[in-house]
Amino acid sequence: MSLVGPKSKLLQQRAQKVLPLGVNSNFRYWGEGLTPYVDKAKGAYLWDVDGRRFIDYRMAFGPIILGHAYDEVDAQVIAEVKNGVLFAMTGELEVRVAEMIVEMCPAVDMVRFACSGTEATMHAIRVARAFTGRDTILKFEGNYHGFHDHTLWSTYAPEEAYGNRRSPIPVKASSGIPQSMSEFVITLPFNDFEGFERVMRSYGDQLAAVITEPCQGNCGAIEPQPGFLELIRKRTEEYDVVFILDEVKTGFRIANGGAQEYYGIRPDLATYAKAMGNGYPIAAFGGRREIMSIIGHGVSQGGTYTNNKPGVAAAYATLNLLKTKPILESIQKRGRRLMDGLKDIFEDNNIPFAMSGYPAMFSFALGVQAVTCQRDWDHSDKDSYLKLVEMAIERGVMPDHDPREPWFLCYSHTDADVDETLSVYADIVKNVKR
Repeated sequence: MSLVGPKSKLLQQRAQKVLPLGVNSNFRYWGEGLTPYVDKAKGAYLWDVDGRRFIDYRMAFGPIILGHAYDEVDAQVIAEVKNGVLFAMTGELEVRVAEMIVEMCPAVDMVRFACSGTEATMHAIRVARAFTGRDTILKFEGNYHGFHDHTLWSTYAPEEAYGNRRSPIPVKASSGIPQSMSEFVITLPFNDFEGFERVMRSYGDQLAAVITEPCQGNCGAIEPQPGFLELIRKRTEEYDVVFILDEVKTGFRIANGGAQEYYGIRPDLATYAKAMGNGYPIAAFGGRREIMSIIGHGVSQGGTYTNNKPGVAAAYATLNLLKTKPILESIQKRGRRLMDGLKDIFEDNNIPFAMSGYPAMFSFALGVQAVTCQRDWDHSDKDSYLKLVEMAIERGVMPDHDPREPWFLCYSHTDADVDETLSVYADIVKNVKR
């Protein structure tokens, strides 16, 4: 099996005539002649247009928590959409989903829906600015908070572009973002305790919000060092800054209550998407009643599709399953087996590595012993990581082609899938080592 089959290559040529790069998101592009095209997916597997089956560890970049085309979720969606798909009114099902989120997430008193993680973080930042009467936000290098201009800074750049750790340079991640936006953004390395303390002393009374992912979901799932999230919570309270915890990837994945439950941390606002609806278009942001209550009172937030019935119905079914069945416990057991098995393979072959993340969402960096931020991760052996991924895909196991993107597990992955994956990696690691 090669990395990409002939039908994918032909479809890419056709797609490039009508879609930039031949895809509908830059993250779906792997390169000329290297981009696979999907035909269908079910459970933990997907099939490309050439009919090849893969064990899927991409899970649509994280939303698939139960499994592709999960019957109970799809049945709920089909039943609901027969009564209409979209309304210029609010329905009871939306209220029920909001009540479930409030019940499951410790820091959420009130919630509003959106259609994507990008929208959720954009709205949360607006609300934080309105609540504080300030404009500037602080974010961390390597954290991705969506594609809007407010946060697409210092996300993917190499270490040298960021300048000195004591005075980082905000680096816009795309042409088309006004450089003037940089005056509203302060950036720091993730897990930089001293730098965060220094910035808060100098700028704390000017900040509207500190926004962070609990772990660096688009940079190898690098976890927070013990006490780092707690420090953010303490200092933001001291300076009356809104603490936004971006749980688009960790929400309803690493615990039913997300990172708030996992770490015992209470942000002021939190954002959700991904696993919330097992792949259907639904997102949310919520938090303290005092802050959320200003929406509609001089603060604008809305969207035509924010209550789309497929997304709301999928969220209802997904969250109900998470509440009533040991979904995440099962994922964690298999994910732990996979993480431990990969560790053993690297250690047996004397390959330096740093494992990071959680059993449901993890990654590893090769050639380094530890990573605490994107600057550390940038020194890892990304070429060897990519060679392993490409050889794994050729053998029917599909992690993401981007070394920054974590491995994701879902409830439909089996012990046999884990065994097959470890067998493949035990073989291909030897080839890369040679």
